Amino acid sequence: MQKSEISGPSLLLVCTSRHRLPRLTVWLSRIQHWVLLKAIYEMNIFNQLVPVIRGFRAAKKSCKASFSFSRSFRDSSVEVHSQEQEVIIALGSNVGDRLHNFDKALQQMKKSGIQITKHGCLYETEPAYVTDQPRFLNSAVRGVTKLQPHELLKVLKKIERDMGRTDGIRYGPRPIDLDILFYGNHTINTDILTIPHERIQERPFVMAPLVDLFGSDIDDYAIKLENIFSKRSGGLLETWEKLGGESLVGKDGMQRVVPIANQLRNLSSKTSIMGILNVTPDSFSDGGKYLSMQSAVSQVQLMLLEGADIIDLGAQSTRPMASKLSAEEELDRLIPVLEAVRSMPEMEGKLLSVDTFYSQVAAEAVSKGAHLVNDVSSGQLDSSMHSVVATLKVPYIAMHMRGDPSTMQNSENLEYNDVCKEVAYELYKRVSDAELSGIPAWRIIIDPGIGFSKNTEQNLDILVGLPLIRSEIARRSLAVSHAPLLIGPSRKRFLGEVCGRPAAAERDPATIAAVTSGVLGGANIVRVHNVKDNRDAVKLCGAMMERKRSYPCNGKHN
Repeated sequence: MQKSEISGPSLLLVCTSRHRLPRLTVWLSRIQHWVLLKAIYEMNIFNQLVPVIRGFRAAKKSCKASFSFSRSFRDSSVEVHSQEQEVIIALGSNVGDRLHNFDKALQQMKKSGIQITKHGCLYETEPAYVTDQPRFLNSAVRGVTKLQPHELLKVLKKIERDMGRTDGIRYGPRPIDLDILFYGNHTINTDILTIPHERIQERPFVMAPLVDLFGSDIDDYAIKLENIFSKRSGGLLETWEKLGGESLVGKDGMQRVVPIANQLRNLSSKTSIMGILNVTPDSFSDGGKYLSMQSAVSQVQLMLLEGADIIDLGAQSTRPMASKLSAEEELDRLIPVLEAVRSMPEMEGKLLSVDTFYSQVAAEAVSKGAHLVNDVSSGQLDSSMHSVVATLKVPYIAMHMRGDPSTMQNSENLEYNDVCKEVAYELYKRVSDAELSGIPAWRIIIDPGIGFSKNTEQNLDILVGLPLIRSEIARRSLAVSHAPLLIGPSRKRFLGEVCGRPAAAERDPATIAAVTSGVLGGANIVRVHNVKDNRDAVKLCGAMMERKRSYPCNGKHN
């Protein structure tokens, strides 16, 4: 929670003439106690967008008091003097490498004193107003800064100029567009700056990433936005719903996308198959099978032929009680196979993921051609992982696990009151840490970690509770809840316990059932050993869901 330099008991008003102090005292005494406390303490942007003290402006004028904060700016010479303010900034680009423009702008913002705390999703949108121009990339970020509002504006305009933006057609093409949507809890209206941004509520390409920055549980803010959105009644979420809300996403005009391998991909349009290749002697299912280069390459060729979209390459076993390799040992196993796989003609248009919890391995693998980093620990086993992945600018798969492979199945790590809610919360916290380190939400993929720190019943709860996990994450961050969701039930022990199949190789039918349940529950990526049979299951699920969407009676029979 942001706090002003003013504290309740020590509220100091300095008047230009002492004889006006009695009038000021009378004015203050008429303010309801709870309103005053709210004005002073609730400095978070989302709890204060509605003016709290109705007579503030008139009282300030009558006593010519000088405050150390202000809720309204009508003159460009007036600035905020509080220590730190929360800000929301919209980003847009449709010239050049749009994603690179975003990355560069965020770097420059950080250098200029703006700490980014949350990122919206990434949207590719049709141009508005001036339609004869390339498609835009849009998002928004939330952060904190000590820059005063007009200083912040100057910083953002300088970033735009440095990145090649020139004065041209209004709403025309631009390499970068940075707009201040909100600044603390303040209303600003000067010749050069209007905050809140005047056209927020009419622009879906602004509203979508703006809404992403919050959760569905938005303290008091959700019911107190009528004065901010003066042309509409209701708060932010209600305004978004009136525009069309989530139904607008996925249509021709606006796509939610993930940047992978120099492309923008809509991972929600169909479920992707991730084929597993373990070059390890001790993995629970295929340990020792693909240690030679020839066997590894042949297995990749087979998985690609059978329909794999992604190959997930791992050189360290993460099965329960697995012995831990050093980063150097892992690299010795991994890199020769990775280079061979990456050079295969069959990999054209396919993606390569590296399964590691070491930042050193992740960096080396990406430098050799890996497109994604798949971390079973979400940064818990290497404190440098998040900051390193942030510099790599590749998608990051954050998986839920407690402890490490040697401790994840102990009684303490299997203790849950509600496994879906607790997994959602813990996963959100790790993703939040990743965001603070510089990994935008638009590069995050979430994995609830089936088989990791869960017993059989808890794994089943996760499988049937994927929608609940998303909704629980959405309470805290809509952006993270929209992230692609990966599940990896393939041949896991809980399938054997349910079906009486002690041998991992005999669990493919149960895997297909688990994958089917997961896809129907909203999984966007499934990680499997047997690509061929699971591909059929995924295709059937896709056809069923498409039929459900298009069925003329919406699934109801006469």
